[in-house]
Amino acid sequence: MPKLSEFFGISIYVYYRDHAPPHFHAISGDREVWIGVTDLAILRGGLGPRATGLVLEWASKHQDELADAWTRARNHERPDPIEPLR
Repeated sequence: MPKLSEFFGISIYVYYRDHAPPHFHAISGDREVWIGVTDLAILRGGLGPRATGLVLEWASKHQDELADAWTRARNHERPDPIEPLR
């Protein structure tokens, strides 16, 4: 499970050969959320409101990179890291 980015205590991952729809995982502490790449919809789980807002802000700036990371991971290739939120 390659880590794509990390910021403000939140880690962003994609998993090799994960199931559709394209999504990424954001983990903060013991909480996790799955977020769709194309529509940034929450698919499963949840973080606190502030962490969720930070993840969605970051993802909206990096949707093309997330789509590429998803494709690479599905093909069992290592995706490139993505710039963290600053």
